[in-house]
Order: sequence, then C-alpha cells, then structure tokens
Amino acid sequence: MNQSFRRFKDIVNIMGACAASATGVNMRLQETTGAYLRSMRDGPCDYKTERRTDMTIVMVLLLLPVTGYAQWLNYPTAGVPRLPNGQPNLTAPPPRTPEGRPDFTGLWEPDTSGGTQLSTFRTDVVFPPEWYNIGAQLKDGLPFRPWARELRDARNTENSKDSPDAKCLPMGPFLDHSNRSPRKIIQVPGLLVILYEKSFAYRQIFTDGRPLPTDPQPSFYGYSSGKWEDDALVVQTVGLRDKGWADQEGSPITEAAKVTERFRRPSFGNLEIELTVDDTKAYTAPWTVKLRHHIKLDTDLLEYVCNENEKDASHLVGK
Repeated sequence: MNQSFRRFKDIVNIMGACAASATGVNMRLQETTGAYLRSMRDGPCDYKTERRTDMTIVMVLLLLPVTGYAQWLNYPTAGVPRLPNGQPNLTAPPPRTPEGRPDFTGLWEPDTSGGTQLSTFRTDVVFPPEWYNIGAQLKDGLPFRPWARELRDARNTENSKDSPDAKCLPMGPFLDHSNRSPRKIIQVPGLLVILYEKSFAYRQIFTDGRPLPTDPQPSFYGYSSGKWEDDALVVQTVGLRDKGWADQEGSPITEAAKVTERFRRPSFGNLEIELTVDDTKAYTAPWTVKLRHHIKLDTDLLEYVCNENEKDASHLVGK
C-alpha cells in the first residue's frame, strides 16, 4: 500500500466515521495532507450540531504531492527508553530534572486506554468523558447550585453553540485538559509552560515561589503558581473569567473559583492531573476529578487557527 493511498484511506475513515464535523473546526484545505489530517484529528464526532461533510475535499487531497507530508510529524523523539524489542517502554521511570524533580516536558494527549496508546489516530477513541461532562467520574455528579444547573442545562439544550470552542476562543484549562488535541509541556527552572494546539494558546505556571495576585484581571487561563510536594507539582489558579465553561455541556466556572491541580508523572508514558475546584458561587461543595494523559512520540504540534476561513458560526443552531 503506497503512501498516497494510506493517507487517502485515513481521510475516508475519519470522514466516514464523523459525518457531523466538529463545531469550530475549519474544514479548510491546509498546505499538506498531513496538516489536514491533524486538523481533523481533534474535531470529529464531538458535537451534537449536525453538519454536512464536503467529500470533494477528498478528491482535492488526492492531487496533493506525497513530498508535502514532511512537517516533523515523524521526527524521532529523543531520550525515549526502549524495551529489548525496540518498542518504547511507557512504564519506565519518568525523567528527572537536575534538581531531582519529575520532568513533565513532552507532548501529551488525554488517555482512555490505561496509558497504552502512542501517536496513532484512532476513530474509536475520540474524547474522554470529561470533555462532555467534567463530573463524569463523580457518583452523584457535580454539586451545582440551582442557577448553575439551569445555566448548564440551557447551554446543553442549545447544542453548546456558544462554547469557547464554537466561538474560536481560548477554551481555558478545563476544556483544554480534556480536549484530544495534543499539548506540549515545557519545564524549565521557575516555570512550566503548556502550549495548546487546539486553542493556539499558552498557559504559564510559575514555580519560582511567587504569590498569587490578590485582585487579578480575569482571564481565560487565570493566574497559576505551583510548588513541589514530593513528586507532585501542586498548582493553585485564580482569576478565571466569570461564567466560563468547564466542559462541553456548559458546566459553569465563575471568577470566584480557586483551582488546585496536582501534576504527577508516575511513569515515562503517563501523566496524571488531579483537579480540585472550589467555586462557592456555582457549586455547594468543592469537587475533585482525575484526568490522565499519555505521551505522544515522534510527532509535534501543528499550527491551528480556528478563525482561518471560518464559515461554521453562521450555521450553528440551538434547540
């Protein structure tokens, strides 16, 4: 099977499995077939808003040259521990910094397979449950206050057409934690930076001991400061925008929210983020969920600009 046919087959499989494309994902023809596949990777099948798929794109892609596929998508990741058979050893101990702390540096995506996935696109694994409902792990669900439950229900009834993702806005830490698109963590002394492919955004987590601001200007990602507790990086975040979205169904987050994240890397191939939200305006009690990610090897971020040639918004409908 030659390279061109493999890529065509991948496109047909993706589009056939996802006749309704994601809200806010541009069905644009990018410079290469590889970039187009990556743009479709994080969007298919995640919205209830019904959309048409323009199959003529497939015919256009057939005409693209094979040589256009090189964008560091297959460049080997350095420093990967290997099993005797040469395969990556995902259960090996995590790398550590010169100070002896776990190093979270790498390319990551949400995990739904117990940490056994690598970089392969799978149409049967799209988004973790927390993308739709951040409280999916909680036996009794999120402890909404009445107004917050009503707002979540109204947003959900409207097919989430006003979500940050649908509006091509930065999604914030909650949606970005559970979106299937990759994110790159860069860890240096005093700072951990997260680059999000989907939102084309970044988040700074300072580890230099600085205090949180006392009266912050609300922002999409808030203000984050972390400290180490053994092998866990404990991050406190305040200053989020009012009535933000914690999930695609529209569970609200207010500017009163205080968020605690515990980042752990139990093995080379796995990352855990324990997320605790204390938002007294929207919820009657704090709540905690654990999100898991696995490492992505031999690939990299691609430029993703939601508003480029955006033609979806005018067609989004509610109930």
